[in-house]
Amino acid sequence: MAKVAIVGRPNVGKSSLFNRLVGRREAIVADVPGVTRDVKTAKVENDLGQSFTLLDTGGLWSGDEWEEAIKRRIEVSLKDVDLILLAVDGRASLSAADYEVAEWLRTLKKEIMLVATKIDDPRHEEDANFFELYALGFGDPYPTAAEHARGTAELIDLILGRIPEENDLPEEETVRVAIIGRPNVGKSSILNALVGHEEVIVADHPGTTRDTVDVEFTFAGRPFVLIDTAGIRRKPSGDIVYYSKVRSEEAISRADVAVLVVDPFELGDHEMRLANVAMVAGKPVVLAINKWDLVTDEQLKEFERDIAQQLSHLRHAPKVYTSAVTDYGLHELLAVAIRVYDTARKRVSTGAMNAWIDIWTQRQAPPNFKGKPLKMFYTTQADIAPPTFVISVNNEKFVTRPYEQYLLNRIREDLGFAEVPIRLIFKSRNKGGGKRIRL
Repeated sequence: MAKVAIVGRPNVGKSSLFNRLVGRREAIVADVPGVTRDVKTAKVENDLGQSFTLLDTGGLWSGDEWEEAIKRRIEVSLKDVDLILLAVDGRASLSAADYEVAEWLRTLKKEIMLVATKIDDPRHEEDANFFELYALGFGDPYPTAAEHARGTAELIDLILGRIPEENDLPEEETVRVAIIGRPNVGKSSILNALVGHEEVIVADHPGTTRDTVDVEFTFAGRPFVLIDTAGIRRKPSGDIVYYSKVRSEEAISRADVAVLVVDPFELGDHEMRLANVAMVAGKPVVLAINKWDLVTDEQLKEFERDIAQQLSHLRHAPKVYTSAVTDYGLHELLAVAIRVYDTARKRVSTGAMNAWIDIWTQRQAPPNFKGKPLKMFYTTQADIAPPTFVISVNNEKFVTRPYEQYLLNRIREDLGFAEVPIRLIFKSRNKGGGKRIRL
């Protein structure tokens, strides 16, 4: 799929334009410069089904501590793009930064289209500031206003006319992996180590990643999208931190697998809350015990014991010991992600399920409720990802919590679903009965 990047100095409306072209609030937007630091990607599609991948980038020539890191990251991303949209504020005079960005883009030898933002009234196209944009040397500036959707639909058509036509071959199924965890546990470092270069900016203090970042990647012939997320804090403060938390939770919901990155030197109930977000969404969780290169031989047994105790509630989740610095365990991490992805999509036939129910009820008889026995008529797997099993019973109120847990354990162990969340639904056959759901 062809790639198009939006580039410009800070605070010219790049992320607002990105959101409008994508058709949803994909990137965090605020009235302060420097909100976007990494490169976000999303698919843009018109009514005819024609599409391209759009990249939102951080502000160039920002003059702050992130300037060089943002520029390096954008330079890597622009290597395989087909078209660059140079975004400039159409209602403001050109700044030195605008000229610097334009000169730098010229050195990349890429096709460039000049897009003027914030032109929400045709009269603004007659202002001197708008005519000044011709001085950048990229021809006619195309006027847009993301807030009012002015010119954005037409802009998509113009872009499609200037990029290679989309390949008609069907896309291969992709495994989407959300990398989650508390701030500063090494999520971005793991992602960079997996792809082999700096896809996301890494720094030694928490809060570097502020929005979710999707990175396409292939491992062992299997296509992945790795989703780097902002560190989820217990009590977010400030709008940007709050929306970073919301985006991270959205990333979990659209992922197939959640990799929970854990710092063995800092464990607590925070990991439990993060894992619960994923498990309630029905997503398999893989624990990446990171920074393992810092654990000495003398500390090894103590750390393994602490991890087992502190993360006992996640005993079904597979654990992989990793180091983003030495690449230790990273291939295993992806292999395990593939394994739980496939497990969550496994199906068991209705005939096999009912045969197993007979075996399980013989091992442990169903409970009685005031002299009335629980009867299970049939069982079927209704869905995958998460695997969902429906058991038809005479009355769902007769199901006790211990027997429910017994059946969950049997499904996990006997049917091979031990590493993924499953849903068990008891549906009453009796008139006026209801249903009971357990994750």
